[in-house]
Amino acid sequence: MATGTDITRRDFVKAAAMTAAAGCAFHGALASAQEKGERPSQLEDVLVLNPQNRVPLSFIIDDSTCLVNMAHFGIPQFHETFPDGYKQDWKRLPREIPDSFVRKFGQWCHEHKIKGKYSIVPYPACVGWLDRYLPGWSKKELEESIKLVRELMMPDWDIHPEMVSHTRVINTKTGRPYPEPTEWFMENWRWTDGKSVDEIADYMSYALRILKNVGLLCEGITTPGGFGNRVLPELAQATLESCRDVFEAEIPHYFRHLYTDDRSVAPRVEYASGLGGPDPKCVVSIIGCTGDWFGGWDGLTPGSVDRFITEDLKGGRLPQVIDKGEPAILVCHWPGIYFNGEEIGFNIFKEVVKRVHARYDNLVWMKLSEISRYWAAKELTRITRQGRRVAFNAPFATTRFTVQIGSALAPTSDPRITADGQTVQLRRVKLPLQLDSGTWHAGSGCVMVCFDLPKGESSLEV
Repeated sequence: MATGTDITRRDFVKAAAMTAAAGCAFHGALASAQEKGERPSQLEDVLVLNPQNRVPLSFIIDDSTCLVNMAHFGIPQFHETFPDGYKQDWKRLPREIPDSFVRKFGQWCHEHKIKGKYSIVPYPACVGWLDRYLPGWSKKELEESIKLVRELMMPDWDIHPEMVSHTRVINTKTGRPYPEPTEWFMENWRWTDGKSVDEIADYMSYALRILKNVGLLCEGITTPGGFGNRVLPELAQATLESCRDVFEAEIPHYFRHLYTDDRSVAPRVEYASGLGGPDPKCVVSIIGCTGDWFGGWDGLTPGSVDRFITEDLKGGRLPQVIDKGEPAILVCHWPGIYFNGEEIGFNIFKEVVKRVHARYDNLVWMKLSEISRYWAAKELTRITRQGRRVAFNAPFATTRFTVQIGSALAPTSDPRITADGQTVQLRRVKLPLQLDSGTWHAGSGCVMVCFDLPKGESSLEV
């Protein structure tokens, strides 16, 4: 996570005890080391807005998996690597985060249209394999837990592997952890240092294939702790390669960065190539905007609603981001949401949702894959204009594509979208916040249009 400087998500929580030992801080210069790749021409008087002219929200859940409480099983492994740190009494933490809580959480979020990312660690803390068995749970319990994620969570949440174990590095040739418990063989710390794109992609693919074996679809990756900190270009390219290889993901994305200072948290579209050909490529870096102010990664540190948004609805981190129009992506850890059965983090999240919607009426909850797709289309679509006709050449399709066209000419009739030989007339709405796919709004000196952008060529007659 990040405050003024950018440090790993786990180190953010454990900074006081572990900053020197973990050595995982990295700087802004590295964070921008990835290449943007190709960019098409666009127009100053045709501005791509947020979807539906709304601000995207999303909720990132880290350290989640089926049944296993990652804090209970992970803390003793972290302590073995760093004997001076991670001294929580892990034995008093529950070994399981039950499916009853997953169901309660997932149903509440679905009722409130919450969307985001939910990690599933494939070999959680080396306890057992999700596509084989989990010692301590029956095969039926494991199968039902995976089914719950597949049926309840997956429609509203992207599923990410948080690498293989989130603790010990696994030898992908043998499937066994390396014997050395040093930071060089822990996923959260130094293993990726000096690794090539192919080596990192092989490791990611190993994790992705386990989730594919149990029917969980993945378009993205979440990095555990400091994974990839010092090899950010390789990390981005490995995400692109592994997600395309295992799942044929059109627009892979990854969560590595989190900023809580004044830096932009807009998604970064990286390594774009082949935009004019049959196989366009890119990878999107999703950036979180909050720390874990819910219940901590171990479920032992109660958080604060006010750090997200204050009771008077004016202060806190979320208004800072939303008022800039950038996606507000909250970040938490699953053990802290459950909070050892007390659900303190979950209750904080409920109040955050209540307050943020009391303050704003221009928000839309989206999965990370939906945000990634929109930003790829936003930045990589070629846009040209001749008079009243605006032409789009999009390497990637997206829904609710929203543009603002500056024009002194009042529309003579409802604007029309033409694609694949079909022309559709759009419906006028009175207010900008009424925009949805297939509608338009006449503003002061401009026209706003919202439509489903197809891949390839399309045009808009204003």
